[in-house]
Amino acid sequence: MDNYKSGFVAIIGRPNVGKSTLMNRLIGQKIAITSSKAQTTRNRIQTVYTDDEAQIIFLDTPGINKAKNKLGQYMMNVAHGTLNEVDVIMWIVEPTTFIGAGERHIIDVLGNVSTPVILVINKTDTAEEQMIFDAINAYKDVCTFEAIVPVSALKGKNTDELIKSIKKILPKGPQFYDEDTVTDQPERQIASELIREQALRQLDKEIPHGIAVVIDRMKERPDGNLCDIDATIICERDSHKGIIIGKQGKMLKSIGTKARISIENLLGMKVNLKLWVKVKKDWRDSDTLIKNYGYRDEN
Repeated sequence: MDNYKSGFVAIIGRPNVGKSTLMNRLIGQKIAITSSKAQTTRNRIQTVYTDDEAQIIFLDTPGINKAKNKLGQYMMNVAHGTLNEVDVIMWIVEPTTFIGAGERHIIDVLGNVSTPVILVINKTDTAEEQMIFDAINAYKDVCTFEAIVPVSALKGKNTDELIKSIKKILPKGPQFYDEDTVTDQPERQIASELIREQALRQLDKEIPHGIAVVIDRMKERPDGNLCDIDATIICERDSHKGIIIGKQGKMLKSIGTKARISIENLLGMKVNLKLWVKVKKDWRDSDTLIKNYGYRDEN
């Protein structure tokens, strides 16, 4: 084990480039929630990949963009603060030659960081080979990269090559976690995120940004066959509450049904999930409420 390597890898990129999908793919299990809407990842989620040669701890950070409120500022603090603490930065982009304002902002951020960077061109399953080559050429000189690796997180294409590139950079050292550890996230937090994921996927564009999910009770029954979970979806407007509940409660029921299946897969047991909806006006601009709903700045 003298040559064993271990270290921390921050996954960065603007919203919706596939950071959480890629992390879930690399560790072979769903931990981070995914949706096509921005602000899906709000906290820094830590997951662990372990094999015979190395242990890689992935930090899936919130998408880096300009903050619009206190929650947005919290998310940016988490993302920026992570970059100097890790051994490798994995910057995820899409296979295009257009380097937009979001990417330019990340280039500026990386200019102030000394951590080695791997550029990952994701979503290669959606692009012709020439487009992927053109994207590599467009990006190759914007920063100093240790490696540029094209992958498809969705299809799992070339992810082995990405793991090899990470291993080359990691420092030698023992494992930080047991080999069967997959995440440091408590089950309550993952359960609340799985409920939020279904709300993100099923609700209109603006409402999901203004919701949080709080687990009020999570208790396994003595026989170990069923877990009772009571959870509250917090929203910012009375009108949003009506939309989340839906006509005759249909939307809330749909969110609950799909979230329950995801939580059952996580826990490996049946789940009795009850959902409520509460309004807390402008909670994303309240330091106290942001902390109460689990967004704590650790940096």
